[in-house]
Amino acid sequence: MSWFSDVQLGPPIEVFALSKQYNDDDFEQKVNLGVGAYRTNEGKPWVLPVVRAAEKALANDETLNKEYLPVLGLEAFTTAATKMLLGEDSPAVIQNRAFGVQVLSGTGALRVGAEFLARVLGKKIFYYSNPTWGNHKLVFKNAGFVEGREYRYWSEKNRGLDFEGFITDLRNAPEHSVIILHACAHNPTGSDPTEEQWIQIADVIREKRLFPFFDSAYQGFASGDLIKDASIVRYFVKQGFELFCAQSFAKNFGLYNERVGNLVVVLDNPEQVAAVKSQITLLVRGMYSNPPSHGARIVSRDNIRTMSSRIIEMRRLLREALERVGTPGDWSHITQQIGMFSYTGLNEIQSENMVKKYHIYMLRSGRISMCGLTPSNVDYVAEAIKDTVTSLPNV
Repeated sequence: MSWFSDVQLGPPIEVFALSKQYNDDDFEQKVNLGVGAYRTNEGKPWVLPVVRAAEKALANDETLNKEYLPVLGLEAFTTAATKMLLGEDSPAVIQNRAFGVQVLSGTGALRVGAEFLARVLGKKIFYYSNPTWGNHKLVFKNAGFVEGREYRYWSEKNRGLDFEGFITDLRNAPEHSVIILHACAHNPTGSDPTEEQWIQIADVIREKRLFPFFDSAYQGFASGDLIKDASIVRYFVKQGFELFCAQSFAKNFGLYNERVGNLVVVLDNPEQVAAVKSQITLLVRGMYSNPPSHGARIVSRDNIRTMSSRIIEMRRLLREALERVGTPGDWSHITQQIGMFSYTGLNEIQSENMVKKYHIYMLRSGRISMCGLTPSNVDYVAEAIKDTVTSLPNV
């Protein structure tokens, strides 16, 4: 008998299955609104000019080699990335109680941080927003957490943040629970708390002695402003919180397949840094040993504004098109949301209709990637949404 005869077929990962379905479709007007990657106005992938320039410079630099990096990564990268998130004037940076660990993109940052919390600190319960990025639950469970719980986030009725539900669920969380928070451009809803709401969230987290773990996948990409998109993490640090933050450079620098990430660790006491680093070193050593150098060497701050501006413009065009053709309902949430994704408010049946009838590929949750919209397809998408919500009303 084969060792593998009892292995069951795992469920497909929706976003990747959707992309394959799109690629196999020969319909001329097909649209991919599932892909979480930037696209130009022509719907093409874009490599940032600064990345092209950096890669040419790296190829011609005879002083570089292919030796192993340290287990915790390229220090020049982790230092720059940490300061990009926290700011040069951050009290944690100035007092040498914050550091970065180069990891395998944002997913790797979440996994390394979660493993440390579960295996070294003994954390058992984590909270994630309902809805959240689909990989949060899998990463934390695989890292050793015993239980994942939801906190309310999205209000279907208001097509916006359910703040009262959010706060209530945080207040009911057991002490020492880990709370996953989206630093900006919440994935998948695109709806963020206001500054005043974030202050209340921070107060409850402090009062209940919860541990904040930020996921920052869109710094600079959401608004075009690096400082604005990091403001909530910086606020928590200035309020004296110890925290983790997973940084990804896949979206904001277009380095999807280079797997460039940084785990930012903020502690109370600089004397604790060496011990924490030593434990993270052991975790990484037993996981993937050390990170790749190429992506870390080409990270730069340029060209982010170009991408964020196009996405903001597509939000405006989609809302205008939906209103122009007389689509039932209020579509103001499209422009009120921020970042790469939008929770349209379409239900599962409506979303499946968009795929089957119109070849517009989107997740069953109603989430779309704004990157898949272009000036040439936005009217087609708007007409499809109008027909769908008219023929299949959301009851």
